[in-house]
Amino acid sequence: MIIASVAASAGEYLRYTDLGIGPVALDIGFFQVKWYSLGYLFGILLGYWLLLKLIRKPGSPMSRQHADDMILYATLGIILGGRLGYVLFYQPGMLATPLEVLKLWEGGMSLHGGTLGTLFAIWLMARANNLSFLRLCDYIACCVPFGLFLVRLANFANSELWGRPTDVSWGMIFPNGGDVARHPSQLYEAGAEGLLMAIILWFMFWKTDARYKPGLLFGSAALIYGVSRFVIEYFREPDAHLQHLVEQTGLSMGQYLTMPMIIVGLYLVLTAAGRRQRVEPVAGPNSVV
Repeated sequence: MIIASVAASAGEYLRYTDLGIGPVALDIGFFQVKWYSLGYLFGILLGYWLLLKLIRKPGSPMSRQHADDMILYATLGIILGGRLGYVLFYQPGMLATPLEVLKLWEGGMSLHGGTLGTLFAIWLMARANNLSFLRLCDYIACCVPFGLFLVRLANFANSELWGRPTDVSWGMIFPNGGDVARHPSQLYEAGAEGLLMAIILWFMFWKTDARYKPGLLFGSAALIYGVSRFVIEYFREPDAHLQHLVEQTGLSMGQYLTMPMIIVGLYLVLTAAGRRQRVEPVAGPNSVV
């Protein structure tokens, strides 16, 4: 009934094609640069830029050399973890044709997989350099909003991962979504996972003593993302091949994958005060009690 009523008044809604945007940011004939690639690239570069600013504060858990190494570790974790997560969580059938798994240029990345890949990369670096894993995660968490915001905007530019049918005035008709107005859920995610997370984490880092309580910033980031994603999934169209999961359980794959993040985030936030200790800097003269 809802879909029928929305479709009947589809002419009243903005069509995505009227925006004049698409997946390609730059096309010079023999070479194309896509917004999706730029989202990842600038997300990593801006995150690195911020990380260098964060470690200048007293009590940093890493030196400049560690930060330089971290960008490589994190990049590999994002790409490899994101792709493997997408295959395992959303397209396990691709394992039957391994070469398809390598075709990153065709799209298909999982943020949950990228998160796990990045955490594993941070753990490897922490172990190799005898650094605090949780405190590294706290600093990296503050850099994450850049990537989340830009990649969600790239999803919008790609006209993918659109929302469920709606009759709200800002509903939009996407090329592959039928002649039905839908929630621009990519923009909801950009706002909640990117902007909101940035405002909260950056305030906590710069204006409070959160960075001296190992796990507090990381846990807060996990909570913000987990709750935001869980709620927005009610407005986002489930993957067609996983629609049965929603019909059978009422929850989408994205919601199931956020549950561990919410639980871990809540635990880290609630126990962070008990982990506060004298923080000796890896580089620089100032310790923080």
